[in-house]
Amino acid sequence: MPADDPKRPDPEALLAAAVKAGRGRLKVFLGMAPGVGKTYEMLRAARRRKADGQDVLIGLVETHGRRETESLLRGMDVLPRKPIDHRGHVMMEFDLDTALARRPALLLVDEYAHSNAPGSRHPKRWQDVEELLAAGIDIWTTLNVQHLESLVDVVQRITGVRQRETVPDSALSRADAIELIDITPEELRDRLGEGKVYVPETARLASENFFKVENLTALRELALRRAAQTVDDQLVAAMREKGVEGPWAAGERILVLVGGDAMASGLVRAGRRLSDMMMDAPWTVTHVDRLDQPARGPAAAARLRDALKLAEQLGGSTVVLSGADIVATVMAYARRNNVTQIVIGKSADSRWRELLGRSLAAALLREARGAAIHVVTEATHEAVVEVPARRPRVDWTAYLLAAGCVAAATVVAWGLDVAFDRVDLGMIFLAAVLAAGVLRGLRPALAAATVAFLVYNYMFLEPRHSFAIGTPTDFLTLVVFWAVALAAGGLAGRVRDQGRDAQRRASAVSALLAASRTFSAAAGREAAAKALAEQTAAAVGAKAVVLLPANGELQPAAGAPTLEELDAAPMAAARWAWERGEAAGFGTGTLPQTRWTFWPLEGVRSRAGVAGVEAGAMVAGSEDERLLLALLEQGAVALERAELATEAVETETLRRADRFRSALLNSISHDLRTPLSTVLGASSTLIDYGKGMTAAVRDDLLLSIREEAERLNRYVGNLLDMTRLEGGALRLRTDWTDVRDVLGAAAERVSRRLETRILARDFPVELSLVRADSSLLEQAVVNILENAIAYSQDGARIEMAAYEDRSNVVISIEDEGRGIPTAELEQVFEKFRRMEEPTDRHQGAGLGLSISKGFVDAMGGRIAAASPIHDGKGTRILISLPKAIATPHHLL
Repeated sequence: MPADDPKRPDPEALLAAAVKAGRGRLKVFLGMAPGVGKTYEMLRAARRRKADGQDVLIGLVETHGRRETESLLRGMDVLPRKPIDHRGHVMMEFDLDTALARRPALLLVDEYAHSNAPGSRHPKRWQDVEELLAAGIDIWTTLNVQHLESLVDVVQRITGVRQRETVPDSALSRADAIELIDITPEELRDRLGEGKVYVPETARLASENFFKVENLTALRELALRRAAQTVDDQLVAAMREKGVEGPWAAGERILVLVGGDAMASGLVRAGRRLSDMMMDAPWTVTHVDRLDQPARGPAAAARLRDALKLAEQLGGSTVVLSGADIVATVMAYARRNNVTQIVIGKSADSRWRELLGRSLAAALLREARGAAIHVVTEATHEAVVEVPARRPRVDWTAYLLAAGCVAAATVVAWGLDVAFDRVDLGMIFLAAVLAAGVLRGLRPALAAATVAFLVYNYMFLEPRHSFAIGTPTDFLTLVVFWAVALAAGGLAGRVRDQGRDAQRRASAVSALLAASRTFSAAAGREAAAKALAEQTAAAVGAKAVVLLPANGELQPAAGAPTLEELDAAPMAAARWAWERGEAAGFGTGTLPQTRWTFWPLEGVRSRAGVAGVEAGAMVAGSEDERLLLALLEQGAVALERAELATEAVETETLRRADRFRSALLNSISHDLRTPLSTVLGASSTLIDYGKGMTAAVRDDLLLSIREEAERLNRYVGNLLDMTRLEGGALRLRTDWTDVRDVLGAAAERVSRRLETRILARDFPVELSLVRADSSLLEQAVVNILENAIAYSQDGARIEMAAYEDRSNVVISIEDEGRGIPTAELEQVFEKFRRMEEPTDRHQGAGLGLSISKGFVDAMGGRIAAASPIHDGKGTRILISLPKAIATPHHLL
């Protein structure tokens, strides 16, 4: 690309910028420790913004009693704090909702890592900041470096203090600006001694522990490094967004180029050492996968795989690039990522390659503008003997096809030569060479070019039927023809090979996409294991097995095409892969005599299982192996996701059980103890003072005992009924039932509890029978009637009616109580759901309507509530029971 051509911005950088377009901007004032002046500097900058006319709001600032900081708050708009009651203590916290409603241009929220009080919308203040940024509000905040999540262990080793309040590094990485507030450790200790950080007693203890000079020096270095890293990341992002190519030596970035030779691991270690010398500069190990080159041998593939793995173990990142030109591909990546140092290896190149400048080192030196090239030479000249697993078979049919193309061209050229004079027969042979290249690739095209050159010279150039060349013009024509034939055939073959390689890669991507969809549809761990085994077997064309941990042991969980029993040797290899996290079995250094190869399935959090493939299914380092490893990565994540889903279900079940247990204990503590207390009190009174009481008083006490005992019996019955429903132990005894009889029996059972209330009945003369369990239906109606009595005033009317439509018999129970709020209609049939206001039953267990719904659902019916029904009051409960045979309209 010419130097004056415009550079294209990175699409991912543009996408990231588009995502940020609607968000507010975040600025972080970063310091090494408390007391360096972060809040003070933030407030000073905010006052300057306010003086410029900008809408600045102090959302929350912690002054810690420092007079200089408090003075900067005068004249500023300060958001009142929100009181939150937690266990009897009122805590004043940041008012997120008011800040969102106020929507200032700039909002100051101090202490980015602060943990909010229980009951707040978010547990952490940085999550409050994320919501504010999403609303388009600019935020300024403060942070000490020891609160970064990735530095918690480092800070603990330095200071002996483990930080409990942390911020994810990703939250800081998303900051649009970072300002380092830095003073020397001596100045900070002076401020501490002057009481500008803590009160005197606390300051003395802090000076002897956390605020030691060596601790502060180490924290200062961490803060400087983290600020420099953030600024460097912002520089790279800006360069990608604007399409600016580097390198800009604002910060060192190292790129190590490795291949499949014996120097690969040494180059990785050299890159690590160079990073150490450059103060932990970011470094990346890369390999260029040549599209026009055959697949690597197994030994080269293994060395490359080991080198990339070593890079990750040493703290570097890895990337595999694809391109036909190594130099152009490497330099494009280096400029795009602001690489300043490139490390390459130099083997024993031939003298001619060095003189012609065709060695990799020479080519990179010509193209590297602004980047330093580090050349690492071989430590030994011993050749590495590479024994291929199998010699590639020559496809003779391709060469026969190429010969056929040349033969066809010869026949056509002979016919044209006989029929016409002065025909350019060389074009006929060029067409044959192109056809061979397009149809069968590069090497057959080169062979066709050579044969065509010889045939054209022998049959059509003077002297004919001789390989001798008659004139200099014919010689020049033959040389040009041969060169053009080689170039055209070679290009055609290369295009075909690249197209075939692209098709193979597209097939691999399609296979991974299909596998991803299959894994996403897997409902559980067993289904995910089965899907992984099937996809693996289809990808490599051999048997596959997936083993998962169960009861502390690794056991086969799925196989394709069938799940086979594994004998002792394969199981030993599988356990090795599971315990060590390394491949084992055929083709590896561990138990290679087995007929299976096993790989650990590494998930995001932990190891999910082991996958195995039958021996000899693929060549190490081949496209098939790369596809398999990608499938295993997806399968590991799918297994882990299925396991997490199972854990989530179990957690939700436990949560519901805990809620049920808590509600049950609350019910027992109130609804059972209250009637028991009444019974005990009345019976004790009768025993102690019964002889001196009048008959009326004794009767009243006995009546209280009976009523409370009946009430207790109802609660216990409800709990037992709910237990039967929850445990699936409910047994129906259905029979043809007249609903009117059931309603009459239910009314009789609640008659004593009606007191002055009126229970009206509205039954038709005739009513169709339904298949139902009369005892369960009666209990359901009793629960509804008791609920109506509980929430109705004395003297109120309760109406119980029955009617039928074409398909159902309907029971309607209405009361004149205060009704059910519309928002609670859908929850009224849930367990332990009660109205907040007390009733004549106090508050009840909240199980009656839930049990009624369970009974009605078990009988195939439906239950619903409507409220209010008249004058903004009242509730109607409807029970619909299906008929066995629908009634014609004219009979209703």
